Amino acid sequence: MEPLSHRGLPRLSWIDTLYSNFSYGADDYDGEGNEEQKGPPEGSETMPYIDESPTMSPQLSARGQGGGDGISPTPPEGLAPGVEAGKGLEMRKLVLSGFLASEEIYINQLEALLLPMKPLKATATTSQPVLTIQQIETIFYKIQDIYEIHKEFYDNLCPKVQQWDSQVTMGHLFQKLASQLGVYKAFVDNYKVALETAEKCSQSNNQFQKISEELKVKGPKDSKDSHTSVTMEALLYKPIDRVTRSTLVLHDLLKHTPVDHPDYPLLQDALRISQNFLSSINEDIDPRRTAVTTPKGETRQLVKDGFLVEVSESSRKLRHVFLFTDVLLCAKLKKTSAGKHQQYDCKWYIPLADLVFPSPEESEASPQVHPFPDHELEDMKMKISALKSEIQKEKANKGQSRAIERLKKKMFENEFLLLLNSPTIPFRIHNRNGKSYLFLLSSDYERSEWREAIQKLQKKDLQAFVLSSVELQVLTGSCFKLRTVHNIPVTSNKDDDESPGLYGFLHVIVHSAKGFKQSANLYCTLEVDSFGYFVSKAKTRVFRDTTEPKWDEEFEIELEGSQSLRILCYEKCYDKTKVNKDNNEIVDKIMGKGQIQLDPQTVETKNWHTDVIEMNGIKVEFSMKFTSRDMSLKRTPSKKQTGVFGVKISVVTKRERSKVPYIVRQCVEEVEKRGIEEVGIYRISGVATDIQALKAAFDANNKDILLMLSDMDINAIAGTLKLYFRELPEPLLTDRLYPAFMEGIALSDPAAKENCMMHLLRTLPDPNLITFLFLLEHLKRVAEKEPINKMSLHNLATVFGPTLLRPSEVESKAHLTSAADIWSHDVMAQVQVLLYYLQHPPISFAELKRNTLYFSTDV
Repeated sequence: MEPLSHRGLPRLSWIDTLYSNFSYGADDYDGEGNEEQKGPPEGSETMPYIDESPTMSPQLSARGQGGGDGISPTPPEGLAPGVEAGKGLEMRKLVLSGFLASEEIYINQLEALLLPMKPLKATATTSQPVLTIQQIETIFYKIQDIYEIHKEFYDNLCPKVQQWDSQVTMGHLFQKLASQLGVYKAFVDNYKVALETAEKCSQSNNQFQKISEELKVKGPKDSKDSHTSVTMEALLYKPIDRVTRSTLVLHDLLKHTPVDHPDYPLLQDALRISQNFLSSINEDIDPRRTAVTTPKGETRQLVKDGFLVEVSESSRKLRHVFLFTDVLLCAKLKKTSAGKHQQYDCKWYIPLADLVFPSPEESEASPQVHPFPDHELEDMKMKISALKSEIQKEKANKGQSRAIERLKKKMFENEFLLLLNSPTIPFRIHNRNGKSYLFLLSSDYERSEWREAIQKLQKKDLQAFVLSSVELQVLTGSCFKLRTVHNIPVTSNKDDDESPGLYGFLHVIVHSAKGFKQSANLYCTLEVDSFGYFVSKAKTRVFRDTTEPKWDEEFEIELEGSQSLRILCYEKCYDKTKVNKDNNEIVDKIMGKGQIQLDPQTVETKNWHTDVIEMNGIKVEFSMKFTSRDMSLKRTPSKKQTGVFGVKISVVTKRERSKVPYIVRQCVEEVEKRGIEEVGIYRISGVATDIQALKAAFDANNKDILLMLSDMDINAIAGTLKLYFRELPEPLLTDRLYPAFMEGIALSDPAAKENCMMHLLRTLPDPNLITFLFLLEHLKRVAEKEPINKMSLHNLATVFGPTLLRPSEVESKAHLTSAADIWSHDVMAQVQVLLYYLQHPPISFAELKRNTLYFSTDV
């Protein structure tokens, strides 16, 4: 059975991501993303199947979730040969000590569950039993056996970790633990009945209800909390949780165990048994196949078609929208059984004579649609990038076509979800005789394209009409032959020889614009494509009351496989009555829009390339140049050690007699004073000339720096802070620790990860650590304003992760296979490292230096 997550969208359990063949083919989506699900929705009466986010204790659950476990899902067999013996054994110690700590918590949880069992059994034979013997045996089925298995495992593993040496072997302990999974199978089979019985007994017996609502779990030996209260229902879930945890730990251990180590074959065997066990619980279902044939078309002309996300019944549905010469038709692919002709099913149509665009202030507020959390969108992007790299590797190694197909299907599934859940720009259509419809688009450019195409057709003399059911059937049937967009716009549908796009930084200067008939308040925005859809990346300042705006503003835009740049020119509206009900923003008018292809040959030169883009009679002049990602990794230390840019952080703090460099403190203070509610703060580029002016002022220790800061555009100040960290001769989290951070974040077990990530922070030089903690708290404060500034922790981690944590030039050259490869592996992991610390409860310098976790991590 496929695990399901919120809003009925398919969620890949970690076991699917790592090992299984399970995936949907392109034809299994009927365009709704959630109507084809096999399995019950969340909250229905069912077994909670093994999922990817195990929580194991109150103090670790907050950190364990959303940590992006398993960054590069490669089976361990492929990883072990590359393990360096010394490093591997060091990581083994960290993994094991973290796991041992969580094993202690698990045993305490099982003990808490068993505690009421004996007194309940004792009363069962009296005249006033709380529960019958049968009820007790059903609720506590196999708990005693599971407890004994883990107690024995813990007692044998503990001395090995505490008296650690490089020769220690413990593979046989994990192999024995895996061989006893039959007990868990019996527990899982009984789990649903156990829960139902406990619930019925609680309802009918007050005494049992009190017992089951507050079971006391002992805290770990070294923790301040002596006990925590947990419900029986929560504790009964722990064994299900634990199998996933043990399997993740085996995966981590194997990854960091040299192939010639005596433990290696034993751990491999234990992992195989555990995988098979989990696979037997998460059943794979073969996707259905459907054939496609083309019915005959008819005379009505198709002008435009494409895939749009419609909000229907408060959820997102992917629709294929067809604009004919006199009608707009919204369709979805029909569900058809194998071998049948595939057809479109008409959801609704509006004759263009009846179609109107409600002005934002006229339209009613949209139905409640839950925006998809940023971090889940980022996770999807990371999965897509990792899968893309795996496909390239398989092709390079001439891998099996079945394996490549399987990876492509999995990539399609994630891309489909991204396509369905990323758009946020509302596009309303209204039938003057009744109903309104709402689409969500990812770009203002698309919205104006659809609107312009419809308005152009409406200039003709159009008649209102009603289609008979036969006419509607014929029209819908013609969509298959006439359609111009055949595939859902995702990269997995592209041919192998198509350009993979550019990865790196695009520098764009928007110079000026001409061709306006009357004075207006004008600005431009820049969009680039990323993961199959366009996103807005930069915005010029508003040039007021002019027909010839001269911006001369430079922006640096990060490209993630981008192939096109779009420039949109707007007239700024200051009329507060024109507010969009959907997103509460004042609507500005698009004056013109244009798009150019990013041709690697033209763009990849060291010199600026100047161009003019024509749009509706308006000409915008701009220049651009491109820096590939491998070039952007180069760090050139400053020859002038009296400044702050390009100078070691320890030199600057010593000279200033400060704990955190002055430049960091001042920029942070200014952003918190007037930029914390700025939409896209740290994401929207500042003007490059302003940033260079601030850089020069800080380097010269200019007396007027505070006055400059108070006058400067806030995006330039945010850009100066990012530039400072990017130009450090060594990244803030250091070259030396980079490989260890990469290994630590890839650990699957939350306790091991916690142990390792805190250990690495303690290893940083003090100026680096204090500055990092200072920045961390600032970014958390920025994220608290996410409803206003639209910058979540995940957005901030994406901006700062690759700046604070980069491979040394030697490392990056060694790993350089392709630009896309760097993005998918290094950058993904860098983002995840920063995100881990951003999601962590507050970390204090003093506490960190004083504290060691449950076991010493001195290795």
